Amino acid sequence: MKYTLNQDSELSSQIAESIREAIMNGSLLVDERLPSEGELCDRFEVSRSTVREALKRLAAQNLIRTQRGATGGAFVKRISFEDAYPQQITTSTLLLSMNDVSFETACEARFAVERACVPLSAQRCKPDHLATMRAEIHRQTQNGLSDESFCASDVAFHKALVEGAGNPVLTYQLAGAIESMQPLMNMITFSERDRVKIVDLHTKIADAIEGGQAAAADLGLDELANYTMTLADQVRQQRAARKKNME
Repeated sequence: MKYTLNQDSELSSQIAESIREAIMNGSLLVDERLPSEGELCDRFEVSRSTVREALKRLAAQNLIRTQRGATGGAFVKRISFEDAYPQQITTSTLLLSMNDVSFETACEARFAVERACVPLSAQRCKPDHLATMRAEIHRQTQNGLSDESFCASDVAFHKALVEGAGNPVLTYQLAGAIESMQPLMNMITFSERDRVKIVDLHTKIADAIEGGQAAAADLGLDELANYTMTLADQVRQQRAARKKNME
């Protein structure tokens, strides 16, 4: 761990980053006990409150866990893909909102990475994942379903398709694509899209996955991508025309 701190920057953040680096490079191993608060105070030459703030930061990142008692303290936590999933979504959502990412760029990325899962999902999709896809398709046909609820169902359908690949690394990597990019895309098209067409395409994809037909599922996803891009272009043209008429 690095012990020299820059006094002009936030000390607790620097300490947390130092410990984080030690965990990432293997200097601190899973389930290994961190030095005590007193030892950390001495090493970094800071107050106990500063050390505690640094440990809070690490706990918030799911990097450490605390244990009480005579054998207690702070320990390096084994991070599961499930633990890291929300953070991946948050980071991806922030990146999209803070940068000028076009609809086309988000759409291209979102469908490209999902299509990588289609062959695996066609081979490995479990009954639970397929049941989720079918349930969301049924939900999407319900009368009175709000645009927001339809969007949420859309995300759930594609999340089940990705998870059906049975690869936690892919699922984690695609978390940002499905649960951050899809809502962005829905914001552009949700009020204009043809729900019947979306349901038909989702059904086509689910049928192909259930039948183990990767090529057919990929074709259905490609049709969905093309429809989404075309619809977004139509929406932009309509909005531009309305704006021009108001001027």
